[in-house]
Amino acid sequence: MAPLPFGPKLPLLSSALAAFLCVLWGANTVAVKFSLSGFGPLTAAAVRFAVSTLILWGWALVSGQPLRPAPGALRPLLINSLLFTLQLTLIYVGFTMTHASRGALLTNLQPFFLLFLAHFFLAGDRITPLKLTGLVLGFSGAACVFLDAPGLAGNFLAGDLLLLASTLVWACSAVYTKHLLKRISSVQIVFYQLLFAVPLFAVGAPVWDAPMVSGVTLEIAAAIVFQGALATAFAFVAWTRLMAAHGAVALHSFVFLIPVSGVLLAGALLDEPISAMILLALALIVAGIVTVQIGQHREMAALLHARSR
Repeated sequence: MAPLPFGPKLPLLSSALAAFLCVLWGANTVAVKFSLSGFGPLTAAAVRFAVSTLILWGWALVSGQPLRPAPGALRPLLINSLLFTLQLTLIYVGFTMTHASRGALLTNLQPFFLLFLAHFFLAGDRITPLKLTGLVLGFSGAACVFLDAPGLAGNFLAGDLLLLASTLVWACSAVYTKHLLKRISSVQIVFYQLLFAVPLFAVGAPVWDAPMVSGVTLEIAAAIVFQGALATAFAFVAWTRLMAAHGAVALHSFVFLIPVSGVLLAGALLDEPISAMILLALALIVAGIVTVQIGQHREMAALLHARSR
């Protein structure tokens, strides 16, 4: 896969892996929706993240990654996990009410929420005119989702609003995580947010889910394994290594593939109706993501140029 024109150049294999991971995350929305045909939402989350936690623990053990938190780190890790648990609860409950294609669009508004919050809470992150254009495009896409006819009826609207709320919580969590990364490794942050979340999901499942398990087929079990092993554990390890090698700006050039693959796979695998309004929303959100990435790339290039003088 050739490097994208608005991002730093990557080797072919790294580009292919970054693109593959973004497609995995897009497919994850389809897997989440499908798994809910056999599991209650909190039950599905508990099983998925239990699988992810075990895999990440094994990987940290084999690779020598320290998991013991430094003194004073446990409290912020717990706060981060509570935000994560709230976010995923909203996502899984929301997906019981709306389509995976709509969820793939609404959850990918996170970069726009994050950009807005970062302007106020992260030093050096400012909304430039180009980024503002991206924000307008992205939220115009969100408006198209809500204007789509099914989204105005009953559970669809409730599910869409829950997913939108989860995306806002996700952006808040991302801002908090950026502060944590100054003193806590990304491996510990992800491991403990999963470790603390699993018992919370497990406790909530008997209260919320009715029933917890309605029927498990081989396909539903595969969807859970896909979410836990591939879309969470493997994707985190692979993305972290790519980040260390190439930096965030280069990798984020591929994130537009997440909503594209999510919407297309929802239509192909779940036979969801993909209306003209949903396609317009997809085009606007992708255009917004690309515009924001161009803005971030230009800022990085200007910073590097200034440092080299």
